[in-house]
Amino acid sequence: MQKSALKILQTTFGYPSFRGEQGAIVEHVINGGDALVLMPTGAGKSLCFQIPALVRDGVGVVVSPLIALMQDQVDTLKELGVRAAFLNSTQSLEEANEVEAALRRGELDMLYVAPERLLLPRCLNMLQSAKIALFAIDEAHCVSQWGHDFRPEYIKLSVLHELFPDVPRIALTATADAQTRDEMVLRLQLEEARTFVSSFDRPNIRYTIVEKANGRAQLLNFIQTQHKGDVGIVYCLSRKKVEETAEFLIKNGINALPYHAGLSLETRQANQTRFLREDNIVMTATIAFGMGIDKPNVRFVAHLDLPKSMEGYYQETGRAGRDGEPSNAWMAYGLQDMVQQRRMIAESDASDEFKRTLNIKLDAMLSLCETLACRRVHLLEYFDQASEPCGNCDTCLYPPKSIDGTQVVQKLLSCVYRAGQRFAATHIIDVLRGVSTERVEQFRHDQLSTFGIGKDVSEAEWRAIIRQAIAQNLIYVDFDHYNSLHLTDAARAVLKSEVTVRLREYVKPVKQRSGQSSSAANIADANLSDLEKSIFNALRAWRFETAKTHNVPAYVIFHDATLREIAIDKPARIGALKGLSGIGEKKLENYGEQIIAVVAQFL
Repeated sequence: MQKSALKILQTTFGYPSFRGEQGAIVEHVINGGDALVLMPTGAGKSLCFQIPALVRDGVGVVVSPLIALMQDQVDTLKELGVRAAFLNSTQSLEEANEVEAALRRGELDMLYVAPERLLLPRCLNMLQSAKIALFAIDEAHCVSQWGHDFRPEYIKLSVLHELFPDVPRIALTATADAQTRDEMVLRLQLEEARTFVSSFDRPNIRYTIVEKANGRAQLLNFIQTQHKGDVGIVYCLSRKKVEETAEFLIKNGINALPYHAGLSLETRQANQTRFLREDNIVMTATIAFGMGIDKPNVRFVAHLDLPKSMEGYYQETGRAGRDGEPSNAWMAYGLQDMVQQRRMIAESDASDEFKRTLNIKLDAMLSLCETLACRRVHLLEYFDQASEPCGNCDTCLYPPKSIDGTQVVQKLLSCVYRAGQRFAATHIIDVLRGVSTERVEQFRHDQLSTFGIGKDVSEAEWRAIIRQAIAQNLIYVDFDHYNSLHLTDAARAVLKSEVTVRLREYVKPVKQRSGQSSSAANIADANLSDLEKSIFNALRAWRFETAKTHNVPAYVIFHDATLREIAIDKPARIGALKGLSGIGEKKLENYGEQIIAVVAQFL
């Protein structure tokens, strides 16, 4: 490792040493090597290209897909004393010209560019006339047509290899399965690149998936009991549900905002800015929101609808707890979620091959929801990484009971068959429970031998059984015929008692009371004495005012983790701040005296 890289890490960024494979990646890129980096959110991917860009001669060019977040990333670097700028469509011609002039004069260390802007002949010509230290392709999974966030312009980024063959390229992502990795290598011409794959484990995140009863009420209970006043993100499948959920939360005293592609650009930008800069916002959003979010103190990510894939779920939940503090990934999941996702795939205009891929990815997601084992083990296995049971997910903390469900599933399969495989789940449940609805009587299904054979099982429990039967490929839903249930070939062996069916025992959802959870809400105050809490809160108040003056998010000034460390150490002089995580030379120079003055009030 070159000493200059470690020195920059310590003096500019304020960190004592590299973590994990950061050091090896930095050294490889500094020496001119290409790299493909897979590293979980919050593990420090940015340092892997920022430090080589500062060590190597020239400007580091970062290709980033989200122009809305470039400003905050550039602000963060400027606070550290790094000469950074961006080029995207939000700038006036005069502003863009100023950045281009600074680039030509060699006055920039880092330049962030949207892929659409980078690919313009004017931009490429400008870069060819400049000294380039490296190219960093952030969120590189966007190049994959099989991925969950495909961006067609990313495919054209192979031009970087063709026009700048001697400039090292580093492609980074927080999530990619084997198929997506292969496509990243192919599309970006990274065949000679060294691949670095860090552990995908985020041990500070607790994964919880609950049986959906009343999703919004369950969400409200989760927030009120575990995350009152915390920053969070709630993902919904549709724009309408996003807005309705935001309204519901607001009516119940939660500071919520909506975000989806149907809102005006001004509204989206305003809501995103509030989320980034305030510390008690819950953003309800479609997946249009989130990629590249750097806010470190998001305490929870909740899903009111089933994600389409494990990659999407992993990346979305990974936006919680970037600061390494305890956080929650919570999801309410039910039969309708499964049916809805299957229908969306069936009715899409995609090719049959692509639909098969989408169904395989959805099957993996359903398997995670239905597993009786550790959620974290299951999640990491999907990314080809082995682990031990974590002790920090719902199935580890409250192990579900596995029961022999053969007989009850036989009742279900028999009822579906005798009803002619022409009816949806609601009707089948009515027949099983012996409910004489108008529709049941119309088709004389009250005369079937299966009428009432499941009356001792609740409607909610039957829905859970049907859901698990679909997940185990014993039943499928025909979307062309009113969502009717049909038996698969595998159902025959169950009906003949040739195989045993294991089910997760149904547990009725219980409303949680405040203080009942062992989750660490308000973690910022955890393990602090009363004096330290007072110092910490005073530092947060000072940070808020400072950030407002600088017109940047509070975390750009300092992360909560740094303020907590200061509160615990209680420094009485500026020199004592040196060595604390997140305090480099520039921040020490800019804020050292103010921090000491805040702490001194309590000593």
